[in-house]
Amino acid sequence: MNLIEELEKLNAMHSDGTLSDEEFHKAKDALLAKHQSTGQKFRQAVDEVSSDDSTWGILIHLSQFCGYIVIAGSWLIPLILWLVKRNESRMIDMHGRIVMNWLLSQLLYTFIFGLLCFIFIGFPLLAILGLLAIIYPIIGAVKASSGETWNYPGSIRFFSLDN
Repeated sequence: MNLIEELEKLNAMHSDGTLSDEEFHKAKDALLAKHQSTGQKFRQAVDEVSSDDSTWGILIHLSQFCGYIVIAGSWLIPLILWLVKRNESRMIDMHGRIVMNWLLSQLLYTFIFGLLCFIFIGFPLLAILGLLAIIYPIIGAVKASSGETWNYPGSIRFFSLDN
């Protein structure tokens, strides 16, 4: 029985004289307090889940910087985080897909721009790609902290984002 049905039942009991005014108000207050605390507990649980999703999204984006510390860390750490946590939340799965799409795109762009270095146009393109490799994960982490997803511009969709 939901809150409205319970209030209607109390009102009917009050109207037919089964409950006095005092008993009616006490029962109504108790019923409202019960449902209010249940609603607060539900909201707290939802907030905790979304906070956990945000934290994992931030970690997946920022773990790309592990490549500066550990060889292949910019690939392995985000991949491991995504594979471990992707089944726990759709939001975490989306952040992992976005990051992996970017990392694969970045690898492809690096190869192409490396070939273009033979005609010297590749050097500035590689420099721009290097800046984007720093800027994009930061923007992605900031968006993840507010519960949003952000597809990196120029990222090729190797993994579908529609799931």
